[in-house]
Amino acid sequence: MRIEQQPSYVLHSRPYRETSLLLECLTRDHGRIGVVARGVRAEKSRLQRAQLEPFQPLALDLMARGELATLTGVEGIGAPQRLSGEAGLAGLYLNELVVRLTGRQDPHPELYDAYARTVGRLAATEPLAWTLRRFERDLLEAVGYALQLEYEAESGEPVEDAQFYRYHAEMGPSPCRAGTAHALRGSDLLALAADRMPDTAGLSALRVMMREVIRFHLGGAELHAWHVLGAAMSRR
Repeated sequence: MRIEQQPSYVLHSRPYRETSLLLECLTRDHGRIGVVARGVRAEKSRLQRAQLEPFQPLALDLMARGELATLTGVEGIGAPQRLSGEAGLAGLYLNELVVRLTGRQDPHPELYDAYARTVGRLAATEPLAWTLRRFERDLLEAVGYALQLEYEAESGEPVEDAQFYRYHAEMGPSPCRAGTAHALRGSDLLALAADRMPDTAGLSALRVMMREVIRFHLGGAELHAWHVLGAAMSRR
């Protein structure tokens, strides 16, 4: 199957054979796919290889056959995105999340759109913690693990601003007492649902909640980027 001018981002690359790269790409219409970029490590292909950097919006021409597609053309679309420092580390976290929580050739156009928005927000130096929480929320919804943020898990009653809750990944929020481990305010859950940035304490509580939820869907596994981001933030 020939795929032409497919909007894409490179999530990860590694050397393949003598002069090629093996890429993981997020595409708008075909989901995450493995791509062989033949010959791009050769001296004469430096320009094409430079185009295959992460975070750059691309239009890819591919020949899909079996598990892997072959790159037949690449073109940059839009302005190149420059992520450096903590934004660059956050971008690598996005890429690891997508690779770990999606299957190959499983289309998620809404995930592609969320990824593109998030890369733009990181490039524009929008608040890092809030940008990541929004992407985690949108990613989980796109792959079928949508968060229950507005209603209690067991009673179905609306979440209340002043009440504290413990979020259970497999069910949703349950009321608890203030001071309970990993408790967060109802107002923080509702802020995330309404796409409204909470205060610093709320962002911190949501970060802990999201890690628990993501860890649950990874079968208890950890993400490498969590440790890298944590070390970077602790040096502030």
